[in-house]
Order: sequence, then C-alpha cells, then structure tokens
Amino acid sequence: MLRPPSDKSLTHRALILAAGAGLGARRGTETSVIFHPLQGEDCLATAEILGALGAEIEFFAATGEQPAMAIVQSYGRPVSPDLPLDCGNSGTAMRLLAGWLAGHDGLEAVLTGDPSLTRRPMRRVVDPLRQMGASIEGETAPLRLRGRHLNSIRYESPIASAQVKSAILLAGLQADGTTFVSEPSLSRDHTERMIEGLLGLQLLREGDLCVGVLGGQRWSGFHFDVPGDISSAAFWMVGAAILPESDLVLKDVGLNPTRSGVIHALERAGAKLRIEEREEDGGEPVGDIFIEGGAPLQAFEVGGAEVPTLLDEIPIFAVLATQCEGVTNFRDVGELRVKESDRIESTVSLILAMGGLAESLEDGFRVYGPTKLTGGTVDAGLDHRTAMATTIAGLVASGETKVTGAETVASSYPGFEDDLRSIVVR
Repeated sequence: MLRPPSDKSLTHRALILAAGAGLGARRGTETSVIFHPLQGEDCLATAEILGALGAEIEFFAATGEQPAMAIVQSYGRPVSPDLPLDCGNSGTAMRLLAGWLAGHDGLEAVLTGDPSLTRRPMRRVVDPLRQMGASIEGETAPLRLRGRHLNSIRYESPIASAQVKSAILLAGLQADGTTFVSEPSLSRDHTERMIEGLLGLQLLREGDLCVGVLGGQRWSGFHFDVPGDISSAAFWMVGAAILPESDLVLKDVGLNPTRSGVIHALERAGAKLRIEEREEDGGEPVGDIFIEGGAPLQAFEVGGAEVPTLLDEIPIFAVLATQCEGVTNFRDVGELRVKESDRIESTVSLILAMGGLAESLEDGFRVYGPTKLTGGTVDAGLDHRTAMATTIAGLVASGETKVTGAETVASSYPGFEDDLRSIVVR
C-alpha cells in the first residue's frame, strides 16, 4: 500500500491562490492551510517566489496523525522583489506566475530559471497576456514583467494547455470585464475546479472547451487537502501491471477526469485494476486504485483528444508498451519535444538502450512488443520522468540498470527511491 506524493499541479495552484486571498485588503488579513503539499523542488520554487513577493509561507512536517501542511499568510497585493524570481526547472511556475503577476499595476519582476527552462517556449503565454495589455519583455526566460491594468479578452488557444489556460484565467481575475479562453481539446481543469469549488467564485462555461472568469472577484483564505498525484502513481501502476505477481493499492489519488487517460490507457492494455472513488475536496475527486499484475497485455493506441489527459505519463506508458503484444502507437504528442527534454527522442532512446524496439515519428513514436529488456546504463538527460520510467523498466530487465542524469527526480518526486524500496519485494 502506498500514498503517492501529492499532486504537483494542485500544489502550485493552491499556493498561488492562497497568496492571493484577500487581494486588495489589509496585508495579513487572510490565512490558508494546505494539507499534504508537495514539497518537491518545483513547488518549493513557487513558494520561495511568493515569499519574495511578500507572502508568508511556512511548511510543517507530519507529526503523529497530523499531516504535513503549509500555512500561507496572504499579502494582498504583491510587492516588487529585489532580485530575479528563480522558477528552477518549473514551466508551470513560470507560466502561471506570469499570468498572476501581469495584472498587478506597478509591480516589476523578472522570472527566470535553470538552463533547461530558459529554452522552453513562453510565447504561448506571453502573446495572450500582451493582448490583455500586459507588459512582458522576452519570449523565453528570463521574462521581465511590469504590472499593468488589464482588459478582458476572448482567446482561442491553438493548443490544449492547462498552463496557458490557467495563466489567462489568473490574469482574467484581475482584468476588466469577463475573460474567456477556449482550446481545441480539453486540458487539465484544476484551475477551473479550484476557482469554482474551492474559492466559490463565478466561473462561466460555453460548452466543454470554453471557460471564462469575471474580473475583480475576491476570495478568502481556505483549507485544501492536496490528493496524491496520478502522474506519480502512474509509475507504480505500470510497474505493478508488468510484474506478474504484483498486488498494489494506491491511496488518496486524485481522480480528476481530465487526468483519466492514465487509467483508460491501462484498461485498453488489459491491465487488471479497479477504482474506489471516495470523496471530493475543493472540486477534486479522490479515491483508491487497486492494481494486480499477471494479466495478458496487448498493444494500445494513444492520440487525439486524449493526449492532454496523459501527456506527462507518455514515457512510462512507452515502458508498458514494451511488454504488450503488438505495436503501440503514440500519436499527436509533438508537445513532448518541448518539455524538460525532447521526450519523444529520450523515450525512444531509453527503450533502444534497454534492448527494446521503438522508432520516433514527427509527432510521436511507436513501440514494438513484447520484448525482453536488458539492463545497462541509460542517461535520463536530467528529465525526471524519463529517469523514473527507466527505473521502472529496470524492474523487468535482466541484469543491472543504472540511470544517470536523474538528479531532477526531486523536482516532482523527492521520495521516489524510498517508495521504490518500500513496495518492491525481492
């Protein structure tokens, strides 16, 4: 039995929204408590940035029956920081904070990050924010922001991206009028659920793919329990599915429908699993996942509108595909080329390095199975998801598997090695 680490996407958003509680009110009038916050490097970078902007954030370790928590004292309006704001390796932090900070008139700030982050595209966020009247210099990090009065827009995003959508909605909360954003297919909807279910604000919907917020809404401090991250749980789910005698229970996992591609892909592959949904907190459904190994696995397809619901999990599903009968195709996943690494090439490389059969395509790749993987040395290229996927592949590979360039695993899953030792029976 294992509770996976708390959801990174939700922790980022909870911290930012907690720091914005009571916006415009007297400093220090609102307090929020976030239970089970993920304390990986990415989320800690967001917390440090919010502290530099004037928030008071303190983390407390779990004690007895009391879970870990973060207490956030809201600051009303943020203050201009003295130094550049370092987002580390977190594209989520940079894009969401750009949206949040753009509408604070008079604020001046620079958002920067590590060498990997400075190569990642920011124009997808910068362009719509500029349409709202934001002053942002740069299209890759560092981004120099000067807060301005914002106007509402109706933006049609050319890609399905929760980060783009969230940045626009966060800016829209500070703009005149009502800001709408639509996308070609539904991306993660954590921000919308939190705005409506956690903060109690008005959210406008036009069909399934268009959502809007009314500017000028204010909210109070809140309590929020961050569920386990299904993206992190996916590594153990695949590991259990490909190891014949496995029997694993994953507790308190977030079951947001816009992240359900993980479950559906495993079901299509023939994995034996069941879900017990238990509760909902702040608009987010939560439950337990039971999965057993030994079921015959067959090739499956990933593509189209489903892609945004499991994009981050593609590397570990490529490992699953090596143990499936037939050819598994991953289509419409070109967005992977602009992640922490070119994840199409790094995923194909890890499979080939371990004796599997795979080939890259322009907007995806395919994997041939089943194949007997062999251990060896695989360079994860400082991509945390590639590193963890390689580790799971090593569980079914013959010989020893050594993963280099795995330092960034701490960005999303600081306890990965400990959890691996706790659930693997040798």
